Amino acid sequence: MDYLVGKKLTPAMEQFVEMKKQYPDCVIMFRMGDFYEMFYEDAETATRELEITLTSRGKGESRAPLAGIPYHALDNYLGRFVKKGYKVAICEQLEDPKHAKGIVKRGVIRVVTPGTMVDANMLEPSNNNYLMCLYPKADNFGLAIVELSTGEFIVSEVDDESKLFNEITRFNPAEILIPESLKVNKELLNKLKGFINPYNDHYFTKTIAYPNLLNHFSVTTLQGFGIEDKELSISAAGALVHYLRNTQKTSLKYINKIKLYVPSSHMVLDSSTMRNLELLTNIKENSARGSLFSVLNKTQTAMGIRLLKKFILEPLIEKSLINQRLNCISELYNDTLLRAELIDILKDINDIERTISRVMYGNANARDLISLRNSLNHIPKIKELLSGKEGELMQKIKEMPLLNEAVSLIETAVKDEPSLTLREGNLIKKGYNNELDEIRHLAYNTKDWMVLFEEKERARTGIRTLKVGFNKVFGYYITISHANIGSVPADYMRKQTLVNAERYITPELKEKEDIILSAEERIHSLEYDLLMEVLKKVSAYFEDISKSALRIAELDVFVSLAIVAVENNYTKPTINDGEVIELKNCRHPVVETLTESFVPNDFYLTNDNRLQIITGPNMSGKSTAMRQVALVQLLAQLGSFVPCSKANVCIVDRIFTRVGAYDDLTMGQSTFMVEMLETANILNNATSKSLIILDEIGRGTSTFDGISIAWAVAEYIHDNIKAKTLFATHYHQLNHLAEKYSSIKNYNIAVNETDDDIVFLRKLIEGGTDKSYGIQVAKLAGVPAEIISRSKQIMGKLEGSDKIVKNVNKKEEVQGGLVDWV
Repeated sequence: MDYLVGKKLTPAMEQFVEMKKQYPDCVIMFRMGDFYEMFYEDAETATRELEITLTSRGKGESRAPLAGIPYHALDNYLGRFVKKGYKVAICEQLEDPKHAKGIVKRGVIRVVTPGTMVDANMLEPSNNNYLMCLYPKADNFGLAIVELSTGEFIVSEVDDESKLFNEITRFNPAEILIPESLKVNKELLNKLKGFINPYNDHYFTKTIAYPNLLNHFSVTTLQGFGIEDKELSISAAGALVHYLRNTQKTSLKYINKIKLYVPSSHMVLDSSTMRNLELLTNIKENSARGSLFSVLNKTQTAMGIRLLKKFILEPLIEKSLINQRLNCISELYNDTLLRAELIDILKDINDIERTISRVMYGNANARDLISLRNSLNHIPKIKELLSGKEGELMQKIKEMPLLNEAVSLIETAVKDEPSLTLREGNLIKKGYNNELDEIRHLAYNTKDWMVLFEEKERARTGIRTLKVGFNKVFGYYITISHANIGSVPADYMRKQTLVNAERYITPELKEKEDIILSAEERIHSLEYDLLMEVLKKVSAYFEDISKSALRIAELDVFVSLAIVAVENNYTKPTINDGEVIELKNCRHPVVETLTESFVPNDFYLTNDNRLQIITGPNMSGKSTAMRQVALVQLLAQLGSFVPCSKANVCIVDRIFTRVGAYDDLTMGQSTFMVEMLETANILNNATSKSLIILDEIGRGTSTFDGISIAWAVAEYIHDNIKAKTLFATHYHQLNHLAEKYSSIKNYNIAVNETDDDIVFLRKLIEGGTDKSYGIQVAKLAGVPAEIISRSKQIMGKLEGSDKIVKNVNKKEEVQGGLVDWV
């Protein structure tokens, strides 16, 4: 804003300019009375992005473009601003303008960015709003992730870029904090998605980051959190804490622990698998419709929705934990009445997790407390309903704190329907505070008080004609006729002389007058102070309330999974200690909800039957069949019932998928390059404990290249990785692998062929096939008849030649002779 140098500015505008110098990368929302105003380029930005009117303040050379919003509409406009990728600094009045001497003091009380939104109406209830900080060193990355609206704080370390992007996909952060020096790495920056926020490298150094963490958690070592030796995580977490303290202007003490997340502690899902299996969103629209989440989500609370998403993205690898969840769901599955009663309760429970975090953060209001009270009131009934359940997880849920004292405090103190704002009264109940009750009585019962005061003064003075009156000029007064002046007490002070009387005031009357005339302001101020006290007292229950919120969220998820199991005829899987995946009448959990005639299939994979080559035409159901195996495996390991009549599965460490083809133009990568990158990731990271789903490897290049690559990949997986693998292909030559290896089996999707028409039976049967039915599929798709006819002519000539089979290694000869054949 150098163009303002030398210009004459008002004191308020000088304040604005000073704020802008301190926060040059922010839009400044500057409090002016009942409005937040933006000036100069900020005003122009607001006009464009928020679609509000651009006006101006001042005249001549001091004229400033201006755009403003009412103070009570801040959250709405602020949320819109931040979601468009802007950082916004809230510059508030720090003193009451009525009592200010000169210009009102102002200062930035908070900087809001995409990853630091905590206000309820800015956030999507069903999604976490993560802020991620990453610190690179060589090929390694330290990660720190915080959810400011819930207080969740975790750190992790990954040892290559692909794993970094797996974590970014899993957490889907709204904002990524990076060292400023990383801006030179254009290749990495181009791959990062979302709001990228550079921060001073100084705060990432261990000498700064480590003490920042010690200070925040009030500890002398990080050993208790298990991260003392995690230098990259410490650098990321320490910088993140400094950033939060610098932008939020509050202690954030409710973020009172930090958790080390080790990706290998759960089944690892890379970004390709999350996308290909459409776990949370579908591929086409990137919406929840048609995703696994959409099928499993019968939750009643926002907390439950968010936890369900975590369950889906973090399947378990410890058998005992899986069985705990399965047993919990079994208890709910078998008790219809209990499910119904729990649903009735859960649907009335609000977002306890985010509400108590707002209380701790310092931006909660009285309605948040009533919401919290109403939700916590259901805990005793939940515990009562679960009293007869004995599973380990049910026991944990039943042990959630009752929180009767917190509920009683809110019940006693806060009005049932309080004001939304904090400084306009209508917050505190009658009977909670004697001083407030007295002031209210005076303010709302003035006439009664005047009658009582008048009677008291008549008795004291013996003057039966004494009267108490009020007008706006003199306030409250006592009128005594001239005939009774001799009986006026010494503490009466003459205020005004009338024709036949004198008007007096007394210290008591003056004191009451001050109380009455300032009663509304005092009521508002006292109610605000009392509410702050209540919020502080409630915050003392943060740990117990957070624990109860988690237990309620878990219960909500388990009830949801039980409902899905009942409604969709799922069965409880058996988790074996061996290497068997046996699925009877297996169905695709999503596809079966979209059709009335889904055809189930059986699958059996063991070490002796670990690689299955699946052939069949497009549209026959190969991809669906393979995906359903992966999804059933994932469902079993997240602890859910599965869409099978019987399921006996071992635990896999990872699920890999190479399904479908797309161009990643933003990365400058072709379909084939994406295919090969995903294949390379599988070959470099899969183990014998993994489950691999491969669909049409090599189809993005020429036939000969494709067959060669597909064959070599299948051999490598069989010989070196030894993972359980479903391998769909159009290259029928791969069926010959079963002749070479006993643990490779051929399967195909059955087709009913009549004359020139085909019907897909969707049934997986043993044995290979050498037909692709491409022309018939093209006919079904509506390709013009003349093209279908010509295709048959060409196919006839190609099938009449054995050159392709005999000359697989003589690429030039076959390709060169193609024109002559047709």
